[in-house]
Amino acid sequence: MELIVSDDHAGLKSARKAVFPAIPWQRCVFHMAQKAQAYVPKKSMREEIAQSVRDIYNSPTREAALAVKAAVIKNYTSLALAFCRWLKNNIEEGLTFMNFPRSCWKKVRTSNVVERVNGEVKRRTRVARLFPNEESCLRLVTAVLQEVHEMWKSGKKYMTLEDQKNIF
Repeated sequence: MELIVSDDHAGLKSARKAVFPAIPWQRCVFHMAQKAQAYVPKKSMREEIAQSVRDIYNSPTREAALAVKAAVIKNYTSLALAFCRWLKNNIEEGLTFMNFPRSCWKKVRTSNVVERVNGEVKRRTRVARLFPNEESCLRLVTAVLQEVHEMWKSGKKYMTLEDQKNIF
């Protein structure tokens, strides 16, 4: 089974729809939780709103998550209307991981793998600091990505065959 995991970037969304329209999309729950904070009307409500979002994602089933979503909307409509609107329109984009076996949930609900690769590229290019031309930067980035690829092939597996057996 295939899955695309990303943030809610307009360019990524349109490219995904154009090139891979049939592949399910999981919006990164970490970034969604951060985005939810933008709709909190008072600083004093931040932690309880954050906990409400965590409660949705930590639900044991999709149906339970949708029930928690409904309860959260009911509880906060009078206190945080903008948050409730955002939650109603966006939260299901972050529930795609629940269509996979539970053993895979933690690994497929965020874009941590991509973030880690981007961080490694940034770390290595920051050390070099100045590049004489674009090609030299491209060579370094390519070498870093090849190194990451080799590590993925031969090192510790992010998802094992046991995790994937449950998917197919």
